[in-house]
Amino acid sequence: MASDKVQENYVQPAIPRFDGHYDHWGMLMENFLRSKEYWSLIENGIAEPAEGALLTEAQQKRLDEQKLKDLKVKNYLFQAIDRSILETILQKDTSKQIWESMKKKYQGSTKTILLMNTSQR
Repeated sequence: MASDKVQENYVQPAIPRFDGHYDHWGMLMENFLRSKEYWSLIENGIAEPAEGALLTEAQQKRLDEQKLKDLKVKNYLFQAIDRSILETILQKDTSKQIWESMKKKYQGSTKTILLMNTSQR
């Protein structure tokens, strides 16, 4: 009964939506992913073995776990980013590739817009 009460009061944190302000969104999304213990996948990616390498059962299990976690992170990113923006990202195989593409394309872009707006006054 006590565990039911805990579940009733637990609120799932909202996934930060990308609104064009990369620096702010990136900070919110990083915090969200860190709270889920998935940030290392963005920082380091999946440790893929060399092609043709034979893996032990434990190594294969770890790789499978990493791939599953990466799918979860990709799911969060897909929910956070508009379809029109996702369609412009060419590399979407891993969460790290999505993150790096967003960073490359949008980081600092709002600063440029703000500078243009203030110079027109």
